[in-house]
Amino acid sequence: MTITAAPTATATPGKSLLSPDNHALVLIDFQSQMAFATKSISAELLRNNAALISRGAKSFNVPTILTTVAEKSFSGPMFDEITEAFPGQELLDRTSMNTWEDDAVICEINRIAKPRIVFAGLWTSVCIVGPVASAIDQGFEAYVITDACGDISTEAHERAVERMIQLGAVPMTSLQYLLELQRDWARTETYDSTTGIAKKWGGAYGIGINYAKTMFGASEGGH
Repeated sequence: MTITAAPTATATPGKSLLSPDNHALVLIDFQSQMAFATKSISAELLRNNAALISRGAKSFNVPTILTTVAEKSFSGPMFDEITEAFPGQELLDRTSMNTWEDDAVICEINRIAKPRIVFAGLWTSVCIVGPVASAIDQGFEAYVITDACGDISTEAHERAVERMIQLGAVPMTSLQYLLELQRDWARTETYDSTTGIAKKWGGAYGIGINYAKTMFGASEGGH
């Protein structure tokens, strides 16, 4: 019988975890016309989660691409929850359903030059599957914030997520994205921003933070 030695553990993060400097965020088609037909998630929760990841990315200085489709002629403006987090940033408007087929977007992808890209937007089965599949095919690692995506039905959203996972994409959620960027409450430079974002957009978790700090002056950074 062969006995395999146990690996040696070290206090270091796994390579697949996101950090502020190892990825870019691409937010796609969070627009009125796309949201009207989205049924897999409520508009209120979708907007909340879009705000959560936008504020998180801004707080941690994650390079972020904002892109729309036919903004002036058909689909309408991008959600305020996103544009307010990135005041003055240019929105890259496209005609292509697949963001990855737009030259201006690809120019930004290459300028930012991150091997790992996180995607979120509307609709999952078209506007997210397209660039995720294309990015993976070209050697990028792709992550998808699934609760900041939506589609015309739960079926459409779930099948799209399954398809992307089969291609090698990594699914995650909005609050997970924020907390993975923080990852250690002792990181005092982003502690207040992270807990502030969570209090406002983190749902029940945010209520808990507000309660603990208000009632007990609690802080996650201490032992």
